[in-house]
Amino acid sequence: MKIFAFRLKPNEDLKQSLKNFALQENIKAGFILTAIGSLKVVTIRFANQDTSTVLSDKFEILSLNGTIATTGVHLHIAISDKQGKTIGGHLDDGCIIYTTAEIVIGISEEYTFLRTPDQQTGYKELEIIPNLSLYPS
Repeated sequence: MKIFAFRLKPNEDLKQSLKNFALQENIKAGFILTAIGSLKVVTIRFANQDTSTVLSDKFEILSLNGTIATTGVHLHIAISDKQGKTIGGHLDDGCIIYTTAEIVIGISEEYTFLRTPDQQTGYKELEIIPNLSLYPS
């Protein structure tokens, strides 16, 4: 496993930065190992909703989980407000860093992650392709 660690700075878009990082580093099968930080704008899609909700305040990033690749990212986030109320959902574009985001990404060289349409769900879902060149015949 290969590991990347980096910090995002104020006013950067969390999801866009992760997409750009995947493209820059040509990540084929990545996953979030850990992420903490703060946001001043959160764009999050709650369970079973068609549209995202935008929240403007100061929030702590408690966790960020999911997959990241050049073919797409699928990430969920848990945040808390200044009273400690915690909410979570699907990370969308428009989550703006307040002070920092400290992120560690793991990379598997054994797989390639694709996002392909799934007839059953109607969404682009994770397709995991083993890199057969790594396995001797």
